Amino acid sequence: MLQLPDLRISDNSYFALIAAACFGVGLIVRSYLTKSGSSLPLPPSPLTSRLRGHSLPLRNPFLTVAEWVDEYGPLITIRRGTEKIVIIGRHKAAVDIMEMQGGSVADRPRMVAAGEILSGGHNLVFTPVGDRLRQMRRALHTHLQPKVAGEYQPLQMSHAKQMILNIDDPSNFRNHTITLFEVAYGKNTPTVVTDLEVIEIRQIMDMLRTVWRSATYLVESIPWLKYLPWYGQELRHGYEIAKRLHTSQLNRVKQQMQSNADIGHSFAKHVLENGHLYALTEIKMAFLASALFGGGSDTVSLAICTVMMAAACFPEEQAKVQAELDEVIGMHRAPTFADQESLPRLQAFISEALRWRPLAPSGGHLHRNNILEENYCIPAGTTVYDNHWAISRDPEVFPDPHQFKPQRWINNQGRLRGDLKFFVYGFGQRVCPGKHVANRSVFITSLLILWAFQLTQDPTEPLDDMGFMNGSLGRPCSIEFKMRVPEPELKCMMENYSEVS
Repeated sequence: MLQLPDLRISDNSYFALIAAACFGVGLIVRSYLTKSGSSLPLPPSPLTSRLRGHSLPLRNPFLTVAEWVDEYGPLITIRRGTEKIVIIGRHKAAVDIMEMQGGSVADRPRMVAAGEILSGGHNLVFTPVGDRLRQMRRALHTHLQPKVAGEYQPLQMSHAKQMILNIDDPSNFRNHTITLFEVAYGKNTPTVVTDLEVIEIRQIMDMLRTVWRSATYLVESIPWLKYLPWYGQELRHGYEIAKRLHTSQLNRVKQQMQSNADIGHSFAKHVLENGHLYALTEIKMAFLASALFGGGSDTVSLAICTVMMAAACFPEEQAKVQAELDEVIGMHRAPTFADQESLPRLQAFISEALRWRPLAPSGGHLHRNNILEENYCIPAGTTVYDNHWAISRDPEVFPDPHQFKPQRWINNQGRLRGDLKFFVYGFGQRVCPGKHVANRSVFITSLLILWAFQLTQDPTEPLDDMGFMNGSLGRPCSIEFKMRVPEPELKCMMENYSEVS
């Protein structure tokens, strides 16, 4: 018979083990308790008994968070493992923290898989606060500020016109975001869907989005894994593909400049000519230009799709917008940017649509300093998420928040309200630098579509008006378009359409 050794433990050893176990449990419990390091507490936390922290559903997690905000208040704390995360869910708290103290919340949580391996540390989205971020944003701002963005209006009008002429498929908005490709590279590509270079760039952007959202890579918990050459081979391969694509686009612009070709105005040309002002290497220029196209085109196409979905889902409000268009423009000429100030109801409709279905359900930031808000303390180093869905449902700012009411954006004089704002493109120092170009594209495209077509839901295909909020970017809106102008007249007006507003 197998004789086991005597494993009895002496009394002293036994008590030592008990003490060590209690100490270990104490450390775990302490790490899980919500203390801020200040006399003020962290924001309240929903109850959870899970050691791994709060559980969120894979689909529409922002809805669960919004329910917690309704129950616990404008700021809440949730736990992911031993990490505590603060979520902002109301408009005033978002303004106080993200706008008024924007410098303290401009940093990003570290994302090793997406930001450091797949992007090689070159992606603007994941760049930490510092000189490099300032240089990158300054380069973009110089090229995309409101005065410069206005120069792209003829280009935007031209592409919006082409979308109306493409009567067979006016719902495929990704075909019509080539404006940003030209803004980035000056290249006139016939359609975004069939251009092989653009398809490859989109595939890389989709992979980046998937890796970023999943946050399931072990390297996020054990960062030194990134130094092991065998770890994350698919991420490293993705980076090499991205580097090749982005540098080839930049090199094409450089070659055209060297041959004195007339390539027009583009961001790539601007940074190549003025790179010394921003201290950017060419690899960073290449990734920055790609971010302008990749991130911007998805934002614009989603915004246009959201406006169209709102029109199909709320036909009474669509009819009010079209009554305004008929009164101001009529059916015998096509609208232009020059009509914008005369169309407050259309602008209110766009604003309400982007509140109804926010383009980004949430965004992550990292606090550098202690933040005091609502009798709570958010300690430095805390990851903070602004939950756009919950903020857009703040009943104090948006009464009847679950109702679609464009009228809320119009004052008693029939003009757009200047005191009401929703953060479509983010907050503070991390606000989307291309928002001025994006706003113009969304406006002129929405204007032409709602002037030319009546939009209805497709009875054969249910409209998933929240699909894109779960990462489904590829499917066009399932909407039917009925002409409001006879086809021959519409084509004639579009072919003679002035691209100068």
